[in-house]
Amino acid sequence: MIDLRTLREDPDRLRASQRARGEDDSVVDALLDLDERRRSALTSFESTRAEQKSLGKQVSRAQGEEKAALLQRAKDLAVQVRSTEAEAEKLGAELDGLLQTVPNIVEEGAPPGGEDDYVVLETHGEPRVFDFEPRDHLELGERLDAIDMERGAKVSGSRFFFLKGLGARLQLGLLNMAMQQAIEAGFVPMITPVLVKPETMQGTGFHVAHDKEIYRLPEDDLYLVGTSEVSLAGYHAQEILPADQLPLRYAGWSSCFRREAGSYGKDTRGIIRVHQFDKVEMFSYVRPEDAAAEHLRLLEYERQMMAKIEVPYRVIDTAAGDLGMSAARKFDCEAWIPTQGRYRELTSTSNCTEFQARRLGVRFRDKDGRPQYAATLNGTLATTRWIVAILENHQQADGSVVVPQALRPYVGLDVLEPVR
Repeated sequence: MIDLRTLREDPDRLRASQRARGEDDSVVDALLDLDERRRSALTSFESTRAEQKSLGKQVSRAQGEEKAALLQRAKDLAVQVRSTEAEAEKLGAELDGLLQTVPNIVEEGAPPGGEDDYVVLETHGEPRVFDFEPRDHLELGERLDAIDMERGAKVSGSRFFFLKGLGARLQLGLLNMAMQQAIEAGFVPMITPVLVKPETMQGTGFHVAHDKEIYRLPEDDLYLVGTSEVSLAGYHAQEILPADQLPLRYAGWSSCFRREAGSYGKDTRGIIRVHQFDKVEMFSYVRPEDAAAEHLRLLEYERQMMAKIEVPYRVIDTAAGDLGMSAARKFDCEAWIPTQGRYRELTSTSNCTEFQARRLGVRFRDKDGRPQYAATLNGTLATTRWIVAILENHQQADGSVVVPQALRPYVGLDVLEPVR
């Protein structure tokens, strides 16, 4: 949630952010109008209530006709107090409801525009030149008896799959390597819930009533997470964190669930775009002034993981119109996928500033003892999709796949050999 004080002091900043995202900037005027009316109603309520309290003291001292007049005035004031209080509450609810729909203010420097308007910040490695026709990850996975899409669809429907044998070992090894790196960097390892309450999902920045990507269990009023960021963001909800403990850094391991609504016909082959996958996610709580530096720190950890799987990749600065609701800035690491001839996202890291913390009530005390909202950040260290890049970039002519050096101790093999 955006800061009302920032809105009042610099409304043009939110207008510019809305335009950069491709959103309607007239919401700024609507917010300012509601805020002004709510504050006016609050002022009226408080002054009327103050008069009511003062009048109560006068009534106790008055006699005769004076007392009768004061009692009548007290009755009138009671009606006004209830009316002005109701009006202030109504306007406050309207303001809060509108605030819930407004995305975070885009960080200065983020490129404007939509999905295709990203800026490439750096490129690492060169795409491999094959002396044979490379196979895609699904064909390789089937020859290795590592990926079974057919039985996944039989059991659960389209976009579900089984990882078996070498595929399971590859994913477990990859995620364990990611978790070990996180631990060595000072992150607290966490196995997180995958079902959360609506206030947790909405507090993280999702529209539970309108987001078609989210799986919901209506009988329980619970939601399946699409990332452990949601659970980790809610971990300290409505808490005041000890300032001397910041930053707090967690690494969450969870299964993730996404409906992939609107992706009909896209990436239907293999495990690039699926309904269920596993992920290790970094999550940080920091002081707001430290958020930009923490963002670069998370990006560096992602670079380290990309280097460990030895694939060509690039880092992009995501355009404002392609940011999620909570993100003020986002960097993606995209790996080269040989059979597609293009880069595909493997990691992303987002600076959510104080946006999520305001919605979830996560605060810390500053040096003067005053509660302040924390900043939150998140970043991916490994997901199931990484298997795509590993298989395709490290395949050999006979269908075997060389395991990247850093990953071998976690998988227990140097080479994955085909069985078909």
